[in-house]
Amino acid sequence: MLVRPKEGLLDPQGQAVQGSLRKLGFGVTEARVGRVVDLELAASDPAEARADVERMCAELLANPLIESVEIELVEAE
Repeated sequence: MLVRPKEGLLDPQGQAVQGSLRKLGFGVTEARVGRVVDLELAASDPAEARADVERMCAELLANPLIESVEIELVEAE
């Protein structure tokens, strides 16, 4: 899952990255800094797995007031 600040909210890390890249000569117009959380679940049903991850985000992994979450499910090989 990808967790990052919601659009329109202050992202100091993103601003620092953007400023530094611009100083290095890169034409960066916006940078947002987030985090990736990889989880392995013991769930056989994709809908159940998604519901579990959504609950994990709401209870611990993300602040829904200031962060957006993108969840991608990938079946184990």
